[in-house]
Amino acid sequence: MEEFKGVTVFKKANVYFDGRVTSRTVLFGDGSKKTLGVMLPGEYEFNTGDKEIMEIMAGELDVLLPGETAWKTVRGGESFEVAPKSVFRMKVKTLSDYCCSFVK
Repeated sequence: MEEFKGVTVFKKANVYFDGRVTSRTVLFGDGSKKTLGVMLPGEYEFNTGDKEIMEIMAGELDVLLPGETAWKTVRGGESFEVAPKSVFRMKVKTLSDYCCSFVK
């Protein structure tokens, strides 16, 4: 999906890691939520509440998913899923544009 129609976008940014990761929240009419953002190169650890689907629109990163011992490289055009109530790590290699979908 290249664009979202009929949505509510929150103007206030979600800012993490001293501004190295930012996003905007998008709400859909059915109550579902996504965030659209950018990550600068660096190492980050995130906690999930809901299941998350991370689509990497552009850039390159390595991700260490819960229960895994090997890092996986993800590039623009690829995605990965993270289980609810878990922790995952990322090593962002290049500026990365992403869309995160929260699945209830």
